[in-house]
Formats: sequence, C-alpha cells, structure tokens
Amino acid sequence: MTNTTYVHEYNAIVDVLNQYSEGGAKADSKIMKPAFNEQATMYGVQDGKLVGGAIENLYDIIDTAFRPSPEATAAIVRIDIVGTAASARVDTDNISGFRFTDFFNLLKVEGKWTVVSKIYHTHA
Repeated sequence: MTNTTYVHEYNAIVDVLNQYSEGGAKADSKIMKPAFNEQATMYGVQDGKLVGGAIENLYDIIDTAFRPSPEATAAIVRIDIVGTAASARVDTDNISGFRFTDFFNLLKVEGKWTVVSKIYHTHA
C-alpha cells in the first residue's frame, strides 16, 4: 500500500477525547488536563452571551461545580482528520445532571494530538 489511512491517528484522537470524557464523569480535572494544550481555550453561550476563555476555567468548573457521575455516557459522533489538524464532536449525557455537545479542534504538536480549542452547547 502506498497510501496510508488515518487509523492510527484516529485511535490516538479517541484516546485524547476519552481522557476528557473520563475526567468529566469523575469530576476530576487532573484526568482530562493531559488532553488539552496549555494554551487551549473553551467557549460557550450562556444567557445569550459568550462565556469562556482560558482552559483553566474548565478545570475550575469540573473540580468545584461537578460531581462524580458514574451514569454519564459519551459518544464520539465524528472525527475529521487532515494531516496534523483534526476536529471532533462528542455528545455527553447525564454528566452532573447536564447534557452537552462539545466541538474540539485538535493539532498534532511534537508528535502528540492535543486539544487547542473547545466550544460547547448545553442542552435544555
């Protein structure tokens, strides 16, 4: 075969996304932190206004406002990969009483996939 597939890259991205999901379900940012680049950002809309900023805001929320949620379920809806860039969608149910859809942008930096930005929607 002369053309390679993205199977290895896909699986590496799944591992990163699973770190995020596990950290959320266990309400422990230390578990999810390795999934994110230190310069990553997170944004969403609350009461019609843009909220978010540095990824540390996510860690603070996970550690203070979330509770362990063994009933949480997550599904990776899609992953798109082109070279060293990727995007992914993850839907999560029953995490601390919430339902989210997250969109992640990832880059392969120094041989490792890392989330550089996250936007989210909180379902009613």
